[in-house]
Amino acid sequence: MDIIRVEGVAKSYGQHQVHKNLTLAIKKGECFTLLGPSGCGKTVLLRLLAGFESPDAGKIYIDDTLVSDVAHRLEIPPENRGLGIVFQDYAVWPHMTVFENVAYPLKIAKRPKEEMREQVMKMIDIVGMHGLDKRLPSELSGGQQQRVALARALVGNPSLMLLDEPLSNLDANLREEMRFEIKELQRKLDITVLYVTHDQEIGLAISDRVAVMNETGEIQQIGTPWEIFEQPVNPFVFHFMGIANSIEVRRENGAYLVGKGQQPVPWKSPEGDTAHWIAGFRPSDVQIARDGEGLRGIVRRANFLGAMMDYLIEIDGAHLRTSIETHRALSENLMFKAGDICTIRFLNLLWFEADKVKEAAQP
Repeated sequence: MDIIRVEGVAKSYGQHQVHKNLTLAIKKGECFTLLGPSGCGKTVLLRLLAGFESPDAGKIYIDDTLVSDVAHRLEIPPENRGLGIVFQDYAVWPHMTVFENVAYPLKIAKRPKEEMREQVMKMIDIVGMHGLDKRLPSELSGGQQQRVALARALVGNPSLMLLDEPLSNLDANLREEMRFEIKELQRKLDITVLYVTHDQEIGLAISDRVAVMNETGEIQQIGTPWEIFEQPVNPFVFHFMGIANSIEVRRENGAYLVGKGQQPVPWKSPEGDTAHWIAGFRPSDVQIARDGEGLRGIVRRANFLGAMMDYLIEIDGAHLRTSIETHRALSENLMFKAGDICTIRFLNLLWFEADKVKEAAQP
């Protein structure tokens, strides 16, 4: 069952078209992430769902209720959509205690005092803030303030949570801790989460499904984190989802040759008669060795990164990056230095027609 349905939604600001004929469905109970570069319209879509903005065209359904219909001039206000919302700047009131901040939505709804106190204290415990209910935001860390914002959004038992870059103001360690807490809260409370971010790592870590948007607000692919990362449908998704290698491969007399040289492709070749291809792969898809079968290359850069060794390899004018755990490099004689000859093999490759890649890159 879908908890969100967006049908043919359009939104512009003056001459700038943010969304055009956007259609999207989100299932009840899932953690769904909108992932894309800054400025692609992720937050605009979230604001349209919340009711803070009105679309220029299309319909929006939340939990089978039509909340926005431009053709019939229907626009249900935010407070009547039954949503919990958390923004990146926490938006906790500095003059209110933790308890007062969390209780605010229930106070506005004029809930009985005893019921309100019970629900607030329960939610404060759930987000790991037990014993801190009398503190002011100035006495809390950034992560604790974000927990207050989450508790305030959840205290009204919403069926849907909208999270707009809620971890972007936290340091790296807190971000990692909080992303798993959000996923655990979603599981524990059995709610639907729509998470908006440009951080690929967070999107992959917490999501049941991910929608990747390009710079113009078009959804390029929807799938599980594994599908998005391992089976990208086009070069944009492939490059956006992390460090990506691309090498040119040309077809000559039935053979597929790498870069500018004469080394034939030592893996399954692409299907079709296209003359020029791009082979895409992650650094983790590269196997480096001293000798044996594979493409002969030259180590152009070797960087020690503590737990990992990072290598830049040149193969007949084409360059790629790979990494290997330092302890393994030491034990298997794979500590290369710049200028060393090496052999490269691949675990997985994605094939893109070169002409289509260039077309997609043009503004």
